[in-house]
Amino acid sequence: MKLTTRGHYSVKALLDLSLQSSVEPTSVNAIATRQGLPPAYLEKLLIALRKAGLVKSVRGAQGGYQLARSPGEIFLGQILEAVGETIEPLSRHRPDTEQAEDWVTYGLWRQLHQKLKEAVYEISLADLYYDARSWQAAQGEETNFVV
Repeated sequence: MKLTTRGHYSVKALLDLSLQSSVEPTSVNAIATRQGLPPAYLEKLLIALRKAGLVKSVRGAQGGYQLARSPGEIFLGQILEAVGETIEPLSRHRPDTEQAEDWVTYGLWRQLHQKLKEAVYEISLADLYYDARSWQAAQGEETNFVV
């Protein structure tokens, strides 16, 4: 599995939203500025995340985006799926029917793929947040949060 820019930016945006008040929405420009992301591209990702039910949008002068659920109820697999990421490392590989070791390797990779797929649906946004905070604390970094 390779995390593309689309997946990386989506996770960064949702981590940023997890730090914001659940009462007031956050503008695309505010998220983009804090995280160093292109606002127009971020807007497209947030629309996809809204369609998946991970964020909600509020219109108007004080509008923006908020998480639709608590960070502990939003999982990495859902985020990646919402923006079109796939977790298919073997999608084009077919084992050679004459080589037993090819079947063994294929079987091993298929099992690893299944475990990876399960894992990304068990890692919550809250888990990612606490991991990032722990890493920052270990590095002696300030409390500002840029993923």
